[in-house]
Amino acid sequence: MGRRAVLFPGQGSQRKGMGAELFARYREQTALADEILGYSIERLCLEDPERKLGQTQYTQPALFVVNAMTWWEVAKREGLPDFFAGHSLGEYNALLAAGCIDFPTGLRLIKRRGELMGQARNGGMLAIIGIPMEKLKPHLERLNADDIDIANHNGHQQIIVAGPNDSLKALAPKLSEIDGVRCVPLAVSAAFHSRYMQPSADAFAADLTATRFAEPRRPVLSGTTAQPVTADGLGELLTRQLREPVRWFELMHGLRERGVTDIQELGPGRVLKSLWAEAAKAPRPVPKAPPRVSPPPTPAAPAPAPRQASPSALQSAPASVSPRALGSSQFRRAHGVRLAYASGAMFRGIASARLVIRMARAGLMSFLGTGGMPLPEVASALDQICAAVPEGAVWGANFLHTPDEPDREEALTSLYLERGVDLVEASAFMRITPAIVRFRFSGSRMEHGQAVTTRRVIAKVSRPEVARLFMAPAPDRILRPLVASGQLSAEEAEVARRLPIAQDICVEADSGGHTDGATSTATLPIISRLRDAAGGEHRFPEPIRVGAAGGLGTPEAAAAAFALGADFIVTGSINQCTVEADTSDAVKDILATVEVGDVAYAPAGDMFELGAKVQVVRGKGTLFPARANKLYRLYQSLESLDAIDSGTRASLERHYFRRSLDQVWQETRQYLEQRGRHDEIERALRVPRHKMVRVFVPYFVHSIRSALAGNLEERSNFQIHCGPAMGSLNALLRGTDRRDWRSRHVDELAELIMDGAASVLQRRVHTWRS
Repeated sequence: MGRRAVLFPGQGSQRKGMGAELFARYREQTALADEILGYSIERLCLEDPERKLGQTQYTQPALFVVNAMTWWEVAKREGLPDFFAGHSLGEYNALLAAGCIDFPTGLRLIKRRGELMGQARNGGMLAIIGIPMEKLKPHLERLNADDIDIANHNGHQQIIVAGPNDSLKALAPKLSEIDGVRCVPLAVSAAFHSRYMQPSADAFAADLTATRFAEPRRPVLSGTTAQPVTADGLGELLTRQLREPVRWFELMHGLRERGVTDIQELGPGRVLKSLWAEAAKAPRPVPKAPPRVSPPPTPAAPAPAPRQASPSALQSAPASVSPRALGSSQFRRAHGVRLAYASGAMFRGIASARLVIRMARAGLMSFLGTGGMPLPEVASALDQICAAVPEGAVWGANFLHTPDEPDREEALTSLYLERGVDLVEASAFMRITPAIVRFRFSGSRMEHGQAVTTRRVIAKVSRPEVARLFMAPAPDRILRPLVASGQLSAEEAEVARRLPIAQDICVEADSGGHTDGATSTATLPIISRLRDAAGGEHRFPEPIRVGAAGGLGTPEAAAAAFALGADFIVTGSINQCTVEADTSDAVKDILATVEVGDVAYAPAGDMFELGAKVQVVRGKGTLFPARANKLYRLYQSLESLDAIDSGTRASLERHYFRRSLDQVWQETRQYLEQRGRHDEIERALRVPRHKMVRVFVPYFVHSIRSALAGNLEERSNFQIHCGPAMGSLNALLRGTDRRDWRSRHVDELAELIMDGAASVLQRRVHTWRS
């Protein structure tokens, strides 16, 4: 079955009355457009009382808005096509539809573009019909038309040229003497898409340089290159678009070669549909830039504002290695992010709604830290994020495995589905549960024999056996009960049999919080090979991506992860020492002074009996690692609380719990009764060592709460999850303006690390080549 492409028209397709049936359906977007433009877009399109619709500075915003509304209508019914493209300004609508820009960003750019192009003068355009490009070139050379440029190669025998008006007037009658050739002057104010637009392109470059583009959700073919665009370099490409020809004829053949058989032209007019039909009958053009284009060298785009003092390791690299090229382009494209980078979930809301909003606004991925948060607080944070992030922004939430509380996983899934969360970071899983399967495949469907799901899981793992579970389709032992209970449909279960539970696997090593203490150099290659084997075994429609987390606090560490083959990276510890992290100032003050050796392993309170470990800060006034390890040694060596000697018991009650162990047990028992956990009470009364666990675990809860609250009276018990990456970053930033955490922002750290990683890799490549 053929593929489908959506095409958006450009200037020339406008007409009075366009969008008449659409403005009433998109009142909010119309009001936003009026605010950005400073006039009524609906009145301009429907009434045009001042006859401005034909003026470039008004034409372009009007077409952009109507094209956008037309797309929104089609997207509701038909979803995403296989490809997008747009003619000249229509390319901005293609980028909007593909998720590279949001509506207000696109409209602001188009407003500025229209103003700049509308200011250009002393030039025009001429349509030459009835002669192919290869025959036109010799005639232009014969007529010494050196000041004329090809502006649009629209069809096999439909070419637009641009240049000075006097030169065009002289050229038209001479070309019309050729058999079958017609020349039609176009009603435009300037020589668009030619060398004469260089001043406009220079002025527009600053706006485009300041714009952050996301990777397209579906391929967008550029009218300037006739090739798919990527977020990296898109600003430069749109700058070139003003002064270089539109290669539409070549673009249409490129779509056909990619299997496109069905096109939809969205917006007023049917020009592009006619060109598509004509191109089908014409020979394939030579895949190179059309002739007669000789623009002057492009001045360098304005440099971004210089960063404040930064380490020498971050000096800018030659442009051949870009931070936007690091990792997997498929990862960036699939998730709609600028960089193959994410800020990971830090539990108890340390990865806060504020943090997620800031990252989303920067076009970067992050996860709300919902582990340990009461569900009402999770719901409130989700609502806060949804209200604040731009349309189409990418963000997710943590999905923490809670083996002792399966009901929480089910409730979390229901909450996420209700709030429209479509991306989660699955962490601490030891087995696949029905809840994570229900989240992943709810709403999935079969389309034309292909499995399609809109929800994504990034599984954080440290062990190969757990990675293997997420790299496989959902097992029937889980799917059958889900279908029988109506939690998944038969169609959704069929999709679950064809796709992996997680399309992205993040290998966690040497991280803060839960960790197995492994290293990336040992674990990442193993899990990457498992990924290759899983792809061969299950024949998934797209490869599973494998990323890295843990120990990533410097550009060098990030560069090493990418050199190992990581498709993306996820940072953790370093982000809790930023303005946006929701922990106490006291904890951030401690973290900002941590060095590489100031971390240690301690028992994990939520998996105490299993012997799981967390990596935490040691020293700096906290005795938590030593005290937590002492509790675990007592649990291992003694049979009951009664076996603890009197001196040790007194020390625990005085320094750890601030009350008697008997009182701790009574409080724990009351807590379990309130939650209906009577089986746990019965087990504790029957098994003395389990009662010991139930008494010891509150210390871990208390130590976390004290740290989050910044209770300095309990500083000796602060439990601060942290890996050595924090010390690496502090060493990097020592002597700079970011040594103080109050000058650290989560998105700026992402840019710092990715820019620096590109620089590191560029220097290494240069060294290896020499």
